[in-house]
Amino acid sequence: MKALATCLWFDGNASEAVRFYTELFPNSSSSTLMASLDAPKEAGNEPLLINFTINGQAFQALNGGPHFRPNEAVSFVVSCKDQAEVDYYWDAMTADGGAESMCGWLKDKYGFSWQIVPERLEELMTTSDLASQQRIMDAFMKMRKLEIAVIEEAAAASS
Repeated sequence: MKALATCLWFDGNASEAVRFYTELFPNSSSSTLMASLDAPKEAGNEPLLINFTINGQAFQALNGGPHFRPNEAVSFVVSCKDQAEVDYYWDAMTADGGAESMCGWLKDKYGFSWQIVPERLEELMTTSDLASQQRIMDAFMKMRKLEIAVIEEAAAASS
């Protein structure tokens, strides 16, 4: 097996989405625009298939028409090194039609779900202190965009 790629279904706007993702994330690119005479007419002049990478991870964008919509059953996790990186991805992905959800989740303007998660959250949650884990959970379950300082305060608080 050569590799696995995640195929994302679009309704005629795959080129725009690929541009958005590859400009947003480092180490990203697009290639292999595949036109097809069998492409759904809803796709217009859009290519049927675009291969692209997001930070080195392989994806395909398929202009398949209006038949399927993304949902929260599949989400993409962005592990962020600090609050500035959380803010960068959160702000970019909720702009222009994106939507905030709870606990660091959002939908981008194309309807795909993302989890924007600080690496610090995972570090703090690996504690064997169950009371600390619960305080951290209680704190971030109330948040939309995750705030590292608030999560750290919850972790440090005494029971």
